[in-house]
Amino acid sequence: MRTRIKEMLVKNLMLQTTPEQIGDDVPLFGAGGLGLDSIDALELVVSLEKTFGVGGPNSEVAGRALKTVNTIHDYILEKRGEGVHNPGNVDKPA
Repeated sequence: MRTRIKEMLVKNLMLQTTPEQIGDDVPLFGAGGLGLDSIDALELVVSLEKTFGVGGPNSEVAGRALKTVNTIHDYILEKRGEGVHNPGNVDKPA
C-alpha cells in the first residue's frame, strides 16, 4: 500500500520526483522533506478519498496523519478498521 500512496502523491500533486525516491519516513510538509503546502494538503485529502475510500482527517488529526507515507498508511488502515486500535476508541463524540 505504501507504493500506492507514493504513486498517488506523485500523480495527484504533480511532484517532480518518482515514487521510488520518496522515503516512507520523509516529511511531506516543510523544508526538510517534499515541501508540500496547504493547497497540497487539500488535494491530498481529496486524493485519499478517491484512491483509498477514506475520508479526510479533521484538522486535529491531520497534523499527525499526513506527516509521512507511513503515517498516511497507518491512517488508512485505522479508518478501514484494519489497524491496531483500541476497540473503545471509536470516532464518536465523548
